[in-house]
Amino acid sequence: MPDRPVYNFRLRPQAFPSTDRSQKNTVKLIIQIPCYNEAATLGIALAALPREVPGFDKVEWLIIDDGSQDDTVKVALENGVDHVVRHTRNQGLARGFMNGLQACLEQGADVIVNTDADNQYNADDIPQLTQPIVDGKADIVVGARPIQAIEHFSPIKKFLQKLGSWVVRVASKTNIPDAPSGFRAMSRAAAQRLVVFSDYTYTLETIIQAGQKNMAITSVPIRVNGDLRPSRLVKSISSYVRRSIVTIIRVFAIYRPFRFFGSIGLAFFTAGFLIGLRFVYKWLTNEHGYEGHVQSLILASSLLIIGFHTILIAFVADLLAANRKLMEEVRTLTLENRDRRS
Repeated sequence: MPDRPVYNFRLRPQAFPSTDRSQKNTVKLIIQIPCYNEAATLGIALAALPREVPGFDKVEWLIIDDGSQDDTVKVALENGVDHVVRHTRNQGLARGFMNGLQACLEQGADVIVNTDADNQYNADDIPQLTQPIVDGKADIVVGARPIQAIEHFSPIKKFLQKLGSWVVRVASKTNIPDAPSGFRAMSRAAAQRLVVFSDYTYTLETIIQAGQKNMAITSVPIRVNGDLRPSRLVKSISSYVRRSIVTIIRVFAIYRPFRFFGSIGLAFFTAGFLIGLRFVYKWLTNEHGYEGHVQSLILASSLLIIGFHTILIAFVADLLAANRKLMEEVRTLTLENRDRRS
């Protein structure tokens, strides 16, 4: 069995070997799979992956071993995986996804496809996923699953999938019907511009960033396979609901900070103003005296102060968001300059 590169990631990714980009006319697709103890299903998923995809001269496979304690890497190498990115400890799906993108970029990928190790997505749909990028019509393509037809999805999970997609559409001003789908393709330029802050999942943030950065993002219908194992992200319905709510709140707080904090501040300020207006009315009309309504005055003052300070926080958060965007642009320019020098 030929030797294949295994890259080790600790808390901070180590530098990769410089990529040979001498064959400028070769268009390369790399299919990446984040893995955590996937020895039982990874072989099935890899067996379905293509080695030839229209529009590409070369197709390679890469897995991200996120601190697996089973034979995930052994199964991957036995099934012909070209590259292995290894975390010495479990760092979560989002970190694994980002480190996989970095490895794919270093290995000269022109387009990157992300899929799951449990064979949830039908690999025969990869050409449909990459075609809009090959045609120059999209930077990112997300596979839309037939959610209502998936039998092992509970009604609550289906509802949360719809809710998450709605939140992403509002925050990103895109029209992706299945935002939580992990089956997606992206161009090299798009991958260089993506940064994920969450440690839980990357799916929502990447779409929101694409919308904010004016990337061309679209969706294509894809098929799914039978359920081979329970979801690693959905350990229980209560846990999934809690994490989904936290993710949705973080999405608005990070990517729409002025609207998020401004709406909260305005609600407090409006409530305080109305209660204060009621107190003024009672005082002016001298209805039963105003002594009995001092509590309303205190409440109104408190709400007005809270609302005013929350609105100030909205302005500060908006400035921080602008600074974050500048830092992301610096990161993108650094990666692009590295490509030009190689």
